[in-house]
Amino acid sequence: MNNERINMPNRSVQERIMDFKEVPVGYSLEQAIAEAKRCIQCKNPKCVPGCPVEVNIPAFIAALAKGDVQAAVDKIKETNALPAICGRVCPQEEQCERKCILGIKGEPVAIGNLERFAADWEKSEIPARPAGGRNPKSEIIHQNQNNKNKKIAVIGSGPAGLTCAADLALLGYQVTIFESLHVTGGVLRYGIPEFRLPKSIVDIEVEYVKNLGVEIKTDMLISNVLTIDELQKDFQAIFIGSGAGLPKFMGIPGESLEGVYSANEFLFRVNMMKAYLFPDQLTPVSVGKNVAVVGAGNVAMDSARVAKRLGAAKVSIIYRRSREEMPARRDEIKRTEEEDVEFKLLTNPEAYHADSEGKVFEIECIKMELGEPDTSGRRRPVPKAGSNFKIPVETVVVAIGNGPNPLIPLRTPSLKTEKWGGVIVDQKQWTSIPKVSAGGDIVRGSATVISAMGDGKRAAKTIDEGLNNE
Repeated sequence: MNNERINMPNRSVQERIMDFKEVPVGYSLEQAIAEAKRCIQCKNPKCVPGCPVEVNIPAFIAALAKGDVQAAVDKIKETNALPAICGRVCPQEEQCERKCILGIKGEPVAIGNLERFAADWEKSEIPARPAGGRNPKSEIIHQNQNNKNKKIAVIGSGPAGLTCAADLALLGYQVTIFESLHVTGGVLRYGIPEFRLPKSIVDIEVEYVKNLGVEIKTDMLISNVLTIDELQKDFQAIFIGSGAGLPKFMGIPGESLEGVYSANEFLFRVNMMKAYLFPDQLTPVSVGKNVAVVGAGNVAMDSARVAKRLGAAKVSIIYRRSREEMPARRDEIKRTEEEDVEFKLLTNPEAYHADSEGKVFEIECIKMELGEPDTSGRRRPVPKAGSNFKIPVETVVVAIGNGPNPLIPLRTPSLKTEKWGGVIVDQKQWTSIPKVSAGGDIVRGSATVISAMGDGKRAAKTIDEGLNNE
């Protein structure tokens, strides 16, 4: 048996930086089967506990190894309603793949790539069926007929909300998602660029959830159109998954200058308002020749790569720690470097300076050095006296994280929150309000898609147990 990992091929750098099309091109059927056959089917698989949504990884890979792709898809969807999304943006290298026994002496099985392949195969091979696959609504056998008249409200159609809604629908509940925007998907749609997560994929996954019987109401800003108290009059339980839409800034001079964006605004303009299609779409984003992105997470990498595609000649990542501390996925860092983005490490902005028209034209930075570890376990960056220098820019994107969406906590006094704004939940995702649960970024702050999905799944189980034990 050839035990060498089959990596998913990517489009060439020269081609991909000219458009917003997806970068990885996906496995062929032959490649997927060959990679699946690398799995040794452990008697005590460690990969499954490493998956926040508990996919039966050995079972779906075994089906793939036999060439039965539909069986693989069916096995994944027993616990994961969004496989095409997870296969693209989930940090498998830190979760399921990190636990793979093959990774001890070699390369782990490419679990994420295989999940993506299975999901994509379903939508491409059987496009006539809803959501690219079977019509689950007609096939569901409700596990508890007593649930069919119980109504659950889910706030937010991001990864946490979609997962919670799908699991509850499969349990027989009447589920309604309330989405504040005019379209569904939350951060999946407005926060992740097309070249990393095509919006056609989001559409397919959302359609699958709707086919489970979930109703989705858009343009419904909860705590504005309806309050939590008002929802409780019509619904037996509520899940809050309203995300982390509050951008963070450093609090340094010049952050209000024209040309200084939060990553939220920058990516929203490009992804949701389709600035990358200007002039066909009427939302221009002019980045100029020199762009700086502050931060080194996945959002920072996304912002830098977007700026490159919008025509910037020079794009720089500014990060106050070293490469080893960068929180972005290794693959995303590699792709960003391949696309000729410069990394200015151990560097921190101190101020943004304006030109005569009030636009940002320069960043004043200071060099850093690493001191003792802080509470995160990473070495604390310490400024080096007298090391200030300046970088010319026309656009700055601040990508240092987001805080929980504050609207619902602000207008729901009985909902207890942390000092930093996150909704407080117990181990089962219940909040301080009876029969109201929460999960995802509204609880964690800015986190991963798969951790939000794990919260949604746990909350669905908790709601089901709570309503059936009354």
